[in-house]
Amino acid sequence: MAELRWNPLLRTWTMVAGNRQARPNLRTDGCPFCPGSGNVPSTYDVLEYDNDFPALTTDPEEPDAVSSDLSPVAPNYGKCEVILYSSQHDVSLHDLSVAHLTRLVELWTERQRILSSDPRIKYIFPFENRGEEVGVTMRHPHGQLYAYPFVPLKIRTELDSARAWHDEHGSCMFCDLTREEMSDGRRVVLSNGSFVAYIPSFTDYPYGVFVTSRPHKGSFLDFTPSERTDLARMLKTLTGGFDLLFARRFPYMMCIHQTPVNSPEDAGCDESYHFHIEFYPPLRGETTVKYYASSEMGAWAACNPLRVEDTAPALAAACRRFEQTDVKP
Repeated sequence: MAELRWNPLLRTWTMVAGNRQARPNLRTDGCPFCPGSGNVPSTYDVLEYDNDFPALTTDPEEPDAVSSDLSPVAPNYGKCEVILYSSQHDVSLHDLSVAHLTRLVELWTERQRILSSDPRIKYIFPFENRGEEVGVTMRHPHGQLYAYPFVPLKIRTELDSARAWHDEHGSCMFCDLTREEMSDGRRVVLSNGSFVAYIPSFTDYPYGVFVTSRPHKGSFLDFTPSERTDLARMLKTLTGGFDLLFARRFPYMMCIHQTPVNSPEDAGCDESYHFHIEFYPPLRGETTVKYYASSEMGAWAACNPLRVEDTAPALAAACRRFEQTDVKP
C-alpha cells in the first residue's frame, strides 16, 4: 500500500510506500537498465524510465483507513521516474561528453514540460543519489525525478524566505547571494558564462556546493540552448572534481530546485525564486563521513565540522585538475 499521510507538526505530507521494500539492492545478477535486459531499448543515450517501485503514481489505490482529523490521508498521486544517464553501466556523469550531458539537460527540460501539463502536479524534483553512503541500490548511472501533488516542505521554506527577501529588498535573494559570493571569491569553486558553483557560508556539508544560474531563471523551461550546454559543462567539471578530491568515487545527493507548477498560492514566485542545484556530499575526508545525526534531524540545527573557506579552495583545485586532464570536451 502507498499513500500520503499528513504531518500536523510540520504541516506537510509524508509519503508511505510499502511497495518499495521489494526494490533490488545492488543486484549482481544483471542490470535492468543495460541494453539486452528487456527493460530498455537496445541502444540509447539518455532515457526516461518509469520507476518500477514508485512512491507516487498516476493510478493510486485507495489509502488505508487510518485517517483522522489531526492526520488525514490522501491518494499518492504523482509520478516517479528514473532518468538514465547512459546505456554504459560503469560510467559517471563526468565520463560523458558535454554534448551527451546537454541531452540529459534537455531530457530534464522535456520531462518538466510534460509533467507540468498535469494540473494535479505541483512540484517537479529531479535528483541523483550517488554512492552506497546515500543509499544507492542500483549502480547503473542514473538519477530520479519525483512529480509531487504538493510543494515539499524544504522548497516551501525556501519559497517563503525568498518572497520575504524580495518584499523587503525588491530583489532576488539568490541573485544577491551569487553576486556576494562572486565578489568575495573565497567560496567560489567554478564559474562559466551562465552558471556559478560555490559553497555557501551557511551550508551544513563541508563540500555542499550550490550551482546557480547567473541570469535570473526559475526552471529548466527558461534556459536557452547555450545555457543548457553551460549547465552540462558545469556538472561535468564539478562531478569530475569531486572524484579527484580524495581520489575515490565521491558520494553525493544532487537536488535540483526550481519554481513550482500549477500552484496558485505561489503566483509571482518567478520574481523571487531562482533555479539552483544543491549538492549534499556526506564525506568530510577520504574515509570519514559527516553524519546527519540527532541535532540535524531532530532539531534542524545543522553543524558543519569544517570551514567552507578551507574546503572550497580544495574542491576548486580538484576541478581545475579535472579540466586539465579531461579528454572529452
